[in-house]
Amino acid sequence: MKKISVLLLALTSSVIACKETKKDEKSIESEASKTERVNQIKTLTVALNAKSDSDVTGNAIFTEENQTVKMVATISGLEPGEHAIHIHASSDCSSPDGSSAGGHWNPTNQPHGKWGSETGYHKGDIGNFTANKDGNAIVEFSTNQWCIGCDDNTKNIIGKSLIIHAGFDDLTSQPSGDAGARVSCAGIIQ
Repeated sequence: MKKISVLLLALTSSVIACKETKKDEKSIESEASKTERVNQIKTLTVALNAKSDSDVTGNAIFTEENQTVKMVATISGLEPGEHAIHIHASSDCSSPDGSSAGGHWNPTNQPHGKWGSETGYHKGDIGNFTANKDGNAIVEFSTNQWCIGCDDNTKNIIGKSLIIHAGFDDLTSQPSGDAGARVSCAGIIQ
């Protein structure tokens, strides 16, 4: 009888140890999956097309890594000086003046303003940049308030557009900063 009890005790200990090992393996796999999702890099390149009888073209590269999206836009054909750049509500760049892209992307229903302002700003209110004497510019912008293709409609930039304006954004006029004509448009689509 003593042999059977010892054998049962050994068998029970082995089963418990095996279950704990499987539990630890699942925990390790789960942590590895989380790390993989966090470190997954997504990249999307879109072409800027001239609008409003301008010659403004270029491209923008959006890269998401560690839950932050970085945008690098390379633009040419601009008038030298300050210009506004925004994300607009629709990826439709079909109209000659870019109006088909709709208004600024504003999923949180905030007033127009300077990015980060305590009084509010649109998720599409990137701001202003300066084109050099040759009409060229590179704009870099990073935020954790955007994502590329995620399920959060207040962050997902897919289905929106990148718009370059003829003028600069005064950062106060409602609803769009009085930035002038849309001189280039890129649909942000995969």
